[in-house]
Amino acid sequence: MMKNIPNFITCLNLFSGCISCVLALTFGNYVGALIFILLASVFDFLDGFFARLLKSYSPIGAQLDSLADLVSFGVAPGFIVYSFLLNSSAGIPYCEKIYFLAFLIPIFAAVRLAKFNIDTRQKSSFLGLPVPANGLFWGSLIQVINLSESNQVFFTVFIAILIIIFCLLMVSELPMYSLKFTHFKWKGNEYPYITIVVALILISYFLLFGICLIVTFYIFLSLIKYLLGINKKK
Repeated sequence: MMKNIPNFITCLNLFSGCISCVLALTFGNYVGALIFILLASVFDFLDGFFARLLKSYSPIGAQLDSLADLVSFGVAPGFIVYSFLLNSSAGIPYCEKIYFLAFLIPIFAAVRLAKFNIDTRQKSSFLGLPVPANGLFWGSLIQVINLSESNQVFFTVFIAILIIIFCLLMVSELPMYSLKFTHFKWKGNEYPYITIVVALILISYFLLFGICLIVTFYIFLSLIKYLLGINKKK
């Protein structure tokens, strides 16, 4: 029974993702949808924590984790963006079906997770934007946008462009650092510590919208780290 605790927590991750989908698509409740994506991310952390604590690793656990992540951080944000574009693109010429672009998010999330599962290079860091970060970005961004007739076209085009960018980021070869700690010394953990401090500041000032800014900061800091690494090699 103890060995199944991580899998049970993973199922809670999946359940949270399902509720997020319902809130976004049926009720247009983007704040609630984001809260359940946040809850899914907590369960995503806890299943790995308890798996390590109980030494309960299994192939089925790994596959279940990826499937849960696909729903919570791929399908759920896809539904959030779909619901948003369905409203924002209404009445805009040549944009009547642009809302289907939102489903690129779960498609590329699936590709990203499949690559991650077979890529031995991603044990201590990542190549491409992690799927949970992508899901949190979309959940945070959409819930703060206030549509009006004056900004309807702008936000429709803006979101469509961001979909392409973030989908490409998920399957890119851009190295991105992990926030997992093997020790708590400053040396070797500079980037995670900087991220945590900046995250606390952004959340305190911007609340839920701060999550979107944190993910953006994480991407740019990963890019800076990568470029500094190239310069050191030269």
